[in-house]
Amino acid sequence: MLANIWVPLIRNRIDMLATGIKSPIGVKIASARLADIDRVAQQVERIARTVPGVSSALAERLTGGRYVDIDRAAAARYGLNVADVQSVVASLIGGENIGETVEGLARYPINVRYPREWRDTPEKLTALPILTPGGSQITLGMVATVRLSEGPPMLKSENARLSGWVYVDVRGRDLASTVADLQQAVAAGVKLEPGMSIAYAGQFEFMQRANARLKAVVPATLAIIFVLLYLTFRRFDEALLIMATLPFALTGGVWFLYAMGYNLSIATGVGFIALAGVAAEFGVIMLLYLKNAWTAQQAAGQAGEAGLQDAIREGAVQRVRPKAMTVAVIVAGLLPIMVGSGTGSEVMSRIAAPMIGGMVSAPLLSLFVVPAAYWLMRRRAARAVLNGKAAVGQTE
Repeated sequence: MLANIWVPLIRNRIDMLATGIKSPIGVKIASARLADIDRVAQQVERIARTVPGVSSALAERLTGGRYVDIDRAAAARYGLNVADVQSVVASLIGGENIGETVEGLARYPINVRYPREWRDTPEKLTALPILTPGGSQITLGMVATVRLSEGPPMLKSENARLSGWVYVDVRGRDLASTVADLQQAVAAGVKLEPGMSIAYAGQFEFMQRANARLKAVVPATLAIIFVLLYLTFRRFDEALLIMATLPFALTGGVWFLYAMGYNLSIATGVGFIALAGVAAEFGVIMLLYLKNAWTAQQAAGQAGEAGLQDAIREGAVQRVRPKAMTVAVIVAGLLPIMVGSGTGSEVMSRIAAPMIGGMVSAPLLSLFVVPAAYWLMRRRAARAVLNGKAAVGQTE
């Protein structure tokens, strides 16, 4: 069966193997009556063409087939069943290959069927001779009603129900938002009869399943990260500081995706997860250096605000060169993936894009925002220590 939808052949085959339908989006209409399926499918086709992002939409036509109605009772009287009559019609009218002839390098099939002048009108088809198992000769009209009756060229069924499909292709827009608009438009413009149902299939189902998993996995992952940070620093405020800075570290990846014209997808989500891990690492290392410098200042007897400022300055400066080297290595490793054009480059470039964009925001965040936030967190304690020393000196 030919599907009149303009999709590249390899992509068409991949879609069919992965989702069971030959287009990125498929609408399946199920009912017990073919007429209702055909009517609703054509309505969905017209509505789908008005949805932004849909480049083509085609509903399967459930009419166009030509059928010969077999009289089962009459066939049984002559010792024939439906399969016997169908075999005769298929072989003697449609033709049957009984062999082939070889002429040099060419091979030609040998096809046997009644001459054209015997089968070019319904009246002549009625007079076609048929041999019964008992050896008697009858005509096709004695066991079948030969007339031009329309019906479906092919029947599809799912879950023991007849179904018709609408093939929808998308260009220049992400599948998730296109499917959402399509579902809304179909729900508003198509009236279903009792017993009918509409289902949507296609590549977007993978994203829906992935989003459902991420809704459970991401909160659990963030909770585990927070517990690990608390076990590292033994303070809730410092663990919260690292967690609170992660969204700001991801802004560079978001802006880079916008500049490249990429849509959010599973591949970009993987890139953001990797970027979040690197940004958390930047923040943890920076905070450790700040704490070590502040501990050294306190041991030297400089526990006031001036000592805190010196500790923050010293700890942040020690991380400039290592951070610059880390960023340079990551960007140098990911740039070939961004500019590559080989097999799989479409997916790999969308994984690398958030990392490359985040290598601008994440280092700046850890070099400027984390030290400033640490200053705000420890300023009151440093001031209290300084005031306590001043009070002790006055008492003495």
